[in-house]
This record gives sequence, structure tokens and C-alpha cells, in this order.
Amino acid sequence: MPHAWLPFTVLIVALLFVDLVLLQRPGRRSSVRAAWTWTLVLALIAGGYAAFIASTSGRQRALEFVTGYLIEGSLSIDNLFVFLLLFRSLRLGQKQQQRVLFWGILGAIFFRGLLILAGTTLLERFVWIQYVFGMILAVAAIRLLLAKPATGAVRGPVRWVRDCCLRWSDATHLALRSLLLVILAVEVTDLIFALDSIPAVLAVTRDPWIAFTSNIFAVLGLRSLYFALASMLDRFHLLHYGLAGILGFVAFKMLAARWITVPVLWSLAIIVGILVVFAVASLLAPPPAPTPAQD
Repeated sequence: MPHAWLPFTVLIVALLFVDLVLLQRPGRRSSVRAAWTWTLVLALIAGGYAAFIASTSGRQRALEFVTGYLIEGSLSIDNLFVFLLLFRSLRLGQKQQQRVLFWGILGAIFFRGLLILAGTTLLERFVWIQYVFGMILAVAAIRLLLAKPATGAVRGPVRWVRDCCLRWSDATHLALRSLLLVILAVEVTDLIFALDSIPAVLAVTRDPWIAFTSNIFAVLGLRSLYFALASMLDRFHLLHYGLAGILGFVAFKMLAARWITVPVLWSLAIIVGILVVFAVASLLAPPPAPTPAQD
């Protein structure tokens, strides 16, 4: 949809300006209510864009957009767990978290665009690539299924970044070098998760425009969703099983595409059903006792 590039770009720049400049202007303190409000506004705008796609490109493309948006948005929740662990470990204040997420979102838009372009190009030229992507998703699903929620212990890259960020310019502000390390950690974390989520979206649609726009709309809401859910993330201790189920489903959809065609509407219903079941189960079942932080 080359004709849609200009209006889409203008819309994204306007939303970024509101989210990352006006809502984070000096002296303004973000609240949970404001974060939920802006998250809802972005979701409604994404819904409006889906309606625009339906009117210009058909219902099928609109369903692909919504499904891709939900896949990327749900898998981003696991990303938020890592961000929360990183920020807690480094004892970052809200303003510092906003600054890191500001650059993290801008980098995510750029790198995801490159990944989607590369993925769709490969799928067009080499049919067997879809089985490679399917295996990547299957491995990611198993890894996520076996992983324990990272709510307590400081591990892996998070520990490395924490140890590298011990230089503080004063009691409340990170030194420039440390801030750059945190931003780099956020970018690398998002890129790692994108290696799972991008093939998952491409299992639903091969249209690069639909894949890109659904990803960008999901990423746009990442910052506000983080601050909206920051105090509740620990309660969703079963959600990673649901995310593993979503990855497993799209892996099956991609690997079995030659023999079984799963309609997009069914895919959308299955993904929503998995999210609802494990989100409700997390809220009803008591979370496990927190694990003491380890050095």
C-alpha cells in the first residue's frame, strides 16, 4: 500500500510526539490512570486503522492486522517483565525509566521494520523458510513453557547491565555511560523478543505492510502499557504459559500450512481465548512467594 505510507507516517509521528514529548514534558508526573487512558486511546486508534484497512483492502486484511496486533501486543508483555526486572535491579526512578523507554521505542520501530522487510523477502523467495520460522517459534514456545517467571532473581543480561551501571553521577541520576548501557540492554532485549514475535506475525500475514503497521501500533503502546501494568505484572505469574501457547499455535499454523489452513478469524479467536484464560487464571490463583534477589 504505497499510497498509505505518507498518512501512516504522519499519524505515527504525531502519536510519538504526544506520547514521548507532551506526556513526558518536564514537571509532568505520569499516573497509572493516565497510562491506562493513553493505552486505551492507542488501542482505539489501532481499531480505527483496522476499520480503514477493511474499507480499502477488505475484511481479510483487517483481520490479519488485528491478529498481528494482538500477537505482538501479547508477546510484548513478556518483554515488559524483563524491563521491570532490569529497572528494579538498577533502582531507576520513573523519569529515568521514561527516558530509557523513549529511545527504546524509537529503536524498536527501526529494527522491527528491517526484520519484517527481511522476513517477508525471504518468505517470497524461499518457500522452505516458513518451516525454519516455524521451528524457531516451536523452540521459543518450549523455552517459554519451561522458563520460570523472572520476578525475583537477577540473572543473565540483567545482572551484567546492573554490574556495568554502578557508576552514578549522583544519588538520583545515571551517568551518561550507564544510561547508554541501559538503553542498549532494552534495545537488545526487544530485538531478541522480536526474533520470536516477527515470525509469529508472518505466520498470520505475508503482507509486509500489514505486518509492519500491526507491529508499530503494538510497539507504540509499549511505554504506556508498561507504566499501566508495572504494579500488576507480578500478579500475571501464569501468563508466560499462555504466551507459550500462542507461540506454539502459530508454530503449528506455519509448519502445517501445506496441509491445514487455519482461517484468520479462528486464529484471532484462539489467541484471544488463550490470553483471557491465563490472565484470569493468574488473577484468581495466588502468585508464588517472591524469590530473594541473588547477586
